[in-house]
Amino acid sequence: DLELHLQRCQQLSVTVLTDHQDLSNTELKTITSSTAPQQYRIRAKLRTYKPQKLHQSVKLHCSKCNSLQEVPDRDDFDFILHGSARTAPNPELHNTSWYESVTWTTQEQKQREIVIHFVKHDEMLQHPEDTLIMIEGGTLKEIWKLTKRFKCVIPVRSTEDDLELLDLSAPFLLKGNVKYYGCKQCSTPKPVKNLNSIAAEQQPSWEPTEIAQVLGIELLQYVFIMKFTLVDETGSLNAYLFDY
Repeated sequence: DLELHLQRCQQLSVTVLTDHQDLSNTELKTITSSTAPQQYRIRAKLRTYKPQKLHQSVKLHCSKCNSLQEVPDRDDFDFILHGSARTAPNPELHNTSWYESVTWTTQEQKQREIVIHFVKHDEMLQHPEDTLIMIEGGTLKEIWKLTKRFKCVIPVRSTEDDLELLDLSAPFLLKGNVKYYGCKQCSTPKPVKNLNSIAAEQQPSWEPTEIAQVLGIELLQYVFIMKFTLVDETGSLNAYLFDY
């Protein structure tokens, strides 16, 4: 557990970074006055690290515009789903040549109409574990249940002409327990019917990168970021960890 390890490091008087064993120790003041890039080995104390909670280290990164953003929480997603549920499903968009649609009404007091569109391959439905589905009007709980049974789930809503993705503050795709997001700045969402090009492949893989490409989405990547402040008797140094 990295967080526990870092807490232990803070309790020690000195922390040794063990990389570059062939190098002698360099004082921090020498490093801060040198030009990059160079390799050093240091002997320093960990003064602080950020963020304090490990889960806050995970961000979303766009490799195109180099932006960083927070990972939306489940309440944000839930709010967008409730908003999209106010748009009634368009029956004219059901049962096309490339997907089959099933509609049902919930039994709860405030009834909801849910539609699931099962994407076909060679005009046939595939096994659930190989199938991409699109859902209108579902709650977060219902969507997570579907991700356990089907390969990929895309939340959508109806327009007059086509199904469309939700606001890109929500994940445009869910696969297993992973939510995939698109960059609002760099994405140019295309009609959902573009997925037909993948369904027509000999063996549709439904890989997130391919789905994002045909839907005009610039895929955000999960990254791990931390900042460490290191000190010795000569000065201090901020060290940043950034990794996919």
